[in-house]
Amino acid sequence: MDAVAQRRAIRGEGTTEAEWSRWPGLARLPAITPQDLVPKNARAVVVAPHPDDEVLSVGGLLAQLAACGRPVEVIAVTDGTASHRGSTEWPVERLARTRPRESLKALQCLGLAIEPIRLGLPDGGLKALRAVLAARLVPLLRPGDVVFTTWRLDGHPDHEATGEACALAAASTGARLAEVPVWGWHWSRPGDVRMPWQHAFRLPLSEEAVRRKRAAVNAFTSQLRRDASTGSGPVLRATTVQRAARPFEVIFL
Repeated sequence: MDAVAQRRAIRGEGTTEAEWSRWPGLARLPAITPQDLVPKNARAVVVAPHPDDEVLSVGGLLAQLAACGRPVEVIAVTDGTASHRGSTEWPVERLARTRPRESLKALQCLGLAIEPIRLGLPDGGLKALRAVLAARLVPLLRPGDVVFTTWRLDGHPDHEATGEACALAAASTGARLAEVPVWGWHWSRPGDVRMPWQHAFRLPLSEEAVRRKRAAVNAFTSQLRRDASTGSGPVLRATTVQRAARPFEVIFL
């Protein structure tokens, strides 16, 4: 890992949601609506590196798009089989069955009756497959689509590689790219100059969208439980779950 990437490393519990909530900069971000993000006759395409990233990033947006009838597609890049390394409780085979089911249940919680497109690329191996992923995405995108994915500097190698691949695919198909920080909130601090605040917009969420997003996060039980076989805590840290309960989402355009 180079020195720049090292400064975005994901360690410990990270910056707490209480710290973020005290920062007035978040409230000052320009507001945007779901209809602004996904205009009439456009389609929202969410490209998730792992099952749960579609909810952690834009779960509230998806609930609001479902409510207003905008078309939505979800593309699952991996099946999340590397989330519990060395675990006998959660071996790869069990994760391969469980995590897609959790994702499907989460989308139902958001009001979406859709089946994600699963690309089946290796969890933890996307950095070397950016060009492959971009090529897989191109035939799945249309001109005018709005592609929502993880930020290209999010801190997780799979998230960054997915963001880069989506940028390439969107540019070649006439789609619009929207990036969302997931782990960026973890390693950065309020006002951190490494976050592109000049490109950030605040999407207010309705009470119903917040409720649905919380229910969708809770669908990922494999990520919310301690692992007795390794002694590890939940994959989704408490700070991550708390951020997912915000009454807004932040999107980089």
